[in-house]
Amino acid sequence: MSVEDIFSDTGTILTPAQAAVEASRCYFCHDAPCVEACPTGIDVPGFIRGIATGNIAGAAEKILSENIFGGACARVCPTEILCERACVWTAAGEKPIEIGALQRVATDWQMAQGRQPFQRAEATGKCVAVVGAGPAGLSCAHGLALRGHDVTVYEAKSKPGGLNEYGIAAYKMADDFAAREVEFLLSIGGIFIETNRKLGESLSLADLCESFDAVFLGLGQAAVNALHIPGEALPGVRDAVDFIAELRQAPDKGQIKPGRRVVVIGGGNTAVDAAVQAKLLGADDVVMLYRKGKEQMSATTEERQWALSHGVTIHFYAAPLQIQQDDGALSVITDKQKFLADVVLKAVGQKITPVEPIAVEHGRIKIDARYATSWPKIFAGGDCTAGTDLTVHAVQDGKLAARAIDIFLKA
Repeated sequence: MSVEDIFSDTGTILTPAQAAVEASRCYFCHDAPCVEACPTGIDVPGFIRGIATGNIAGAAEKILSENIFGGACARVCPTEILCERACVWTAAGEKPIEIGALQRVATDWQMAQGRQPFQRAEATGKCVAVVGAGPAGLSCAHGLALRGHDVTVYEAKSKPGGLNEYGIAAYKMADDFAAREVEFLLSIGGIFIETNRKLGESLSLADLCESFDAVFLGLGQAAVNALHIPGEALPGVRDAVDFIAELRQAPDKGQIKPGRRVVVIGGGNTAVDAAVQAKLLGADDVVMLYRKGKEQMSATTEERQWALSHGVTIHFYAAPLQIQQDDGALSVITDKQKFLADVVLKAVGQKITPVEPIAVEHGRIKIDARYATSWPKIFAGGDCTAGTDLTVHAVQDGKLAARAIDIFLKA
């Protein structure tokens, strides 16, 4: 089996017949708890009814009208703790409806048509700058373009897509899906993207405020947290997000060599993604160290089981105290034992890069109920603001911010 086969799509892909059978299990609840549990408020029973009755186009429109990144979220959303956990079948102790897999059926069908089911409104003459081409920024850009505003998106990296393009395991967002979904989103028209434009370098807030009618910040969390222990700057110690991004962008994943022994420090989805991918690339021994118990892990139970099923060993209550060189290798020292490694990957969370003079609260950009920041004309949303760091929440922020900016522009 080739490396590319190893990193092929691991999501549930239903055939039309399987989708019809699965959709037929839905009770189409009037006050559906799955809708309440969806951060973007997708009409889950409505789109499933569309699949059950053969109206795939109608199903896709219901999804995408609330979540333009419905295809990505069908692949990466932790449905097991959101809509599927809320399913009435779950409450009855039975297997829930495979909502994520059904959502993928509809959104993949729509993308295959080469067009989206929405038409842009007449041009308003207003223009908005969006900083950050991740899920929050592009969701906001789409919502604004849909309403007839012109949008210019500035992205610090060489490609748009944000977390979907750079930060998610290759087996979750396989092939070029992230790029294709961006193209699908842009087909609404009125959105222009400029890459390699970083705020604070080739871009300033003052200039944006002068040139545009409004500005939206969808910056994500570009900086990474430090361990604050001796030895974390040693060669062979690197950030897990950089490892994942390198792998995602590699034309030949087989050329990425993680080392025979890999230690991953952290207990979230990034740590799991890094650990599993290191194992898939051929590492003999991959260990995750987490400073608390499994109940405190931000990675879901399913993610943890995924790691274990791929041969990753997880040690709980194992807080690293020091990293040192040890006879040509690295040693991660905890209060209990020593772990030898060729490579150490740090996955202990990310943080925002402060944007002067925008007010920050609890380490995130401070916004009000209208997604407005402390500066006039500037709005923000997604991971750079307070909330849960999930793609689906970033998409919702961008969608709601677009509505708020539209009201602001029309005032």
